[in-house]
Amino acid sequence: MPNLQSAKKHLRSSERKRLRNQVHRGRARTTVKKARRLLEKGQLAEAREAVRIAVSALDNAAQKGVIHKNNAARRKSRLMQQLNQLERAS
Repeated sequence: MPNLQSAKKHLRSSERKRLRNQVHRGRARTTVKKARRLLEKGQLAEAREAVRIAVSALDNAAQKGVIHKNNAARRKSRLMQQLNQLERAS
């Protein structure tokens, strides 16, 4: 536990920020998982929509600073590659 008053305040503010960031990180993870699941099943129409939503969630998380912008770009790129492979196969 922190001893100094400023350290106690920093602990409180870090916890608030962690909870706020958790929302955006969780939303991004969930949408990416849903998109991947649909891509694996081969459901093209639903997968397109899910990928669009996942890309939006990743952009939002990167904009908020929850994940690094290059991390978001990498994940979006991999999702789009999977989607393109599925479209070519169909």
